[in-house]
Amino acid sequence: MLDPLIDAVTRYTNAQRGDNPYVTAVEGLTILRSSHETRPNHLIHEPALCIVVQGAKATTFGNRRFDYKAGQALVVSIETPAFGRVIEASPDKPFLGIVIELNLSIMREVVEALNTLPDSGVATRSAVFVANFDGPLADCALRMVRLVDTPQAIPMIYPLLMREISYWLLSGPSGGEIARLALAGSHSQRVMNAIHSLRERFAESVSIEDLARTAQMSASAFHREFKAITSMTPLQYQKQLRLIEARRLMTANATNVETAAFQVGYESASQFSREYSRMFGAPPRREVVALKRVAS
Repeated sequence: MLDPLIDAVTRYTNAQRGDNPYVTAVEGLTILRSSHETRPNHLIHEPALCIVVQGAKATTFGNRRFDYKAGQALVVSIETPAFGRVIEASPDKPFLGIVIELNLSIMREVVEALNTLPDSGVATRSAVFVANFDGPLADCALRMVRLVDTPQAIPMIYPLLMREISYWLLSGPSGGEIARLALAGSHSQRVMNAIHSLRERFAESVSIEDLARTAQMSASAFHREFKAITSMTPLQYQKQLRLIEARRLMTANATNVETAAFQVGYESASQFSREYSRMFGAPPRREVVALKRVAS
């Protein structure tokens, strides 16, 4: 079943002149290709279906690492910091991947239209998991990639494909977890509201009690639920958001270390440098110089 998808992605990437990743004309569809293994790439992960068509990849969220290979997909239901890298690729058999951002509004519509809510059977509450990628989902991905060739059809076909993808995800083994994250008013959704608040206010001093009030939960219950969903504590989540944004400011905007540290909420440049080194493996000045050298 993957062969047509491999052919479609290979044909698309062979025709591109820009750098990987390739952002397509289809909303939320990105195509990946790499002929070699890569260094860890730190990013803010959007809710998405991350499909490995060929090769293998590893992505870490907090203290949990997920390995997934051809025929598997990483399903991410929340906006969260992560770092991922290609772990299997070669010039003869490059890594090929597809990222389809999940449309949570469409997902919610599909959940509400179901006669009975899906039940995962296991209350893991995790917003990230690896699923086998075959059958109807693989067919949807193939049609999504082929849609790039007919731009005039995108506005009509894209919403239908997203509804179909949402249905098959909700019908899968982890459908119950996805439904709970999508439904307004659910326990998990209240935690998600607090996560969105933290995402918007990461440079501020935000207490657990404030976030727990947003989630309408006790501080201890909120802390426990937050870690179950994201695989990290609220403090770890905020710290990663700060450091990833500081890195972006220094590489993309040429912001100096002290200014970047202040803009993301640090009062001490030395503390910022220590925590940056622990996360990225090198002091900020040295790492930014290395990144710019690789980019050039």
